[in-house]
Amino acid sequence: MKRITLFFILCSFLIGTAHSQPARRRVTSSNAAAQQGKSGNAAREQQTDRASLMFPTADEMPEDVVWRRDIYRQLDLMADKNAPLYYPVEPTDRQVNLFTYLFRLFLTKRIPVYTYKLDGNESFAEKDRVTDVKEILDRYYIYYEEKDGRYVVADNDVPSAQVTRYYVKESSYFDQRTGTYHAKVTALCPVLIEDDGTGAAAAPKPLFWIKYDDAAPYLSRLPIMSSNLNNVTNMTADDYFTMNRYDGKIYKTANMQGKVLANEPDTAKMRKEQQKIEKQLVDFEENIWHQRQPEDTTAVDSVAEEELAKGKSARRQKSSAAKDKETAVKKGSTSRRSSASGQTRKEKRSKASSAPAFSARRARR
Repeated sequence: MKRITLFFILCSFLIGTAHSQPARRRVTSSNAAAQQGKSGNAAREQQTDRASLMFPTADEMPEDVVWRRDIYRQLDLMADKNAPLYYPVEPTDRQVNLFTYLFRLFLTKRIPVYTYKLDGNESFAEKDRVTDVKEILDRYYIYYEEKDGRYVVADNDVPSAQVTRYYVKESSYFDQRTGTYHAKVTALCPVLIEDDGTGAAAAPKPLFWIKYDDAAPYLSRLPIMSSNLNNVTNMTADDYFTMNRYDGKIYKTANMQGKVLANEPDTAKMRKEQQKIEKQLVDFEENIWHQRQPEDTTAVDSVAEEELAKGKSARRQKSSAAKDKETAVKKGSTSRRSSASGQTRKEKRSKASSAPAFSARRARR
């Protein structure tokens, strides 16, 4: 009897153990999956950080430059020079346009974006950073799906065809430490132009500001086709902006009055002011090596110093040659005067010696 009781107890223990094992196995597998997911996210973040570090970004603009001019340009992507940023509208196997690329980076939170304010000025402060991706998607009616806490937007739902304009902030400055002049893009803002179907001019909708230095590591890996005659993608988006290959009209400058050229009702006057600003930038760049600007009290290029020294030396040589010539002229005139006076005295003597001599005594006789 005891043996039968022990047998039933042993069987019940084995059955309980068999039923508990799958549950443990499931718990273990779920924990492993969670850890694998965490390690995968960490690996992706590490890969993103590594990609940012591997890119040799250009030096940021120093804050202590002696001269700087900030201007805002409006890039029309329908223009030939700006077309590389717009095409292809729909992503292909190897290429995407600039907005689709930036939108993907924003959607995955690999680059920060900042709110576009009513005054149009950019602010890269932490308080102006857009942290709610859903708010941007809802505001501009971009269709999305939420999966596992992430927002997924299909390629045909990205409004890349409607982003036909960009606002670009460009800073032209003179670096006195290196003696170099630069024109650097510092901020980008995609602008959505939504056609309402009425035929009227659609109101532009600026989406957000992007700090160029944040996007530069990724733009260096975005190939673009820079020519209609050569279909080879031999340039990146970062090369395009660094080499200033874009063409944009100035719509605003950083000024103390906060004036905006785009608010000027007279089109002819606005164009004249745009041309004036462009000429000021060109003149400063051309004349920076020849004369010192009022704001530039310390930047003197070595080449300019050498040219100045050569000019002084040439003036000294010219002055010395002029003095030698003047001395030679003076000596020549003196010798001519002395020879002329000597001949006069000799002639007088000869005339006096050839004249008949009379004696006073003979005359009195």
